[in-house]
Amino acid sequence: MFKLGLGVKTARGGGAKAKAAHLRIQKDINEMTKTKTCSLDFPDPDDLLNCKLTIQPDEGFYKGGKFIFSFKVGLGYPHDPPKVKCETKVFHPNIDLEGNVCLNILREDWKPVLSLNTIIIGLQHLLLEPNPDDPLNKEAAELLKTNKKEFEKNVQRSLKDASAR
Repeated sequence: MFKLGLGVKTARGGGAKAKAAHLRIQKDINEMTKTKTCSLDFPDPDDLLNCKLTIQPDEGFYKGGKFIFSFKVGLGYPHDPPKVKCETKVFHPNIDLEGNVCLNILREDWKPVLSLNTIIIGLQHLLLEPNPDDPLNKEAAELLKTNKKEFEKNVQRSLKDASAR
């Protein structure tokens, strides 16, 4: 279930562009699909342009893990994609050790018709089915392709390390 902030920060002196970004983000939030494996939190309920997404997969290699992603939505939204970082250290072909996420809709395939919900679904999919053919972490990608058992051991180790922090 998504936890949503109640207030909306208005664009004071930010002009039409700021108001457009805020209006669109509010629309995206209102239309989000609720799911038992995700929650969206706004640390400052009056600032809808910065939020945290928690995904707790219930299947796949990352089952039992808790992954926190930070979203920073710029005033160019929806024409520009949000900046998304994974705050949880994880052994994943599409997430590097600095938390950068390789998801095509956050880069070259972004279109203004896409929404926060689309990104959340994409992140869930990355955790369910990592893509070794478009890696940020080449070691993880190679291991996933060549030795799934060893890959899974490394994933489990990273999940244990993350929960110990």
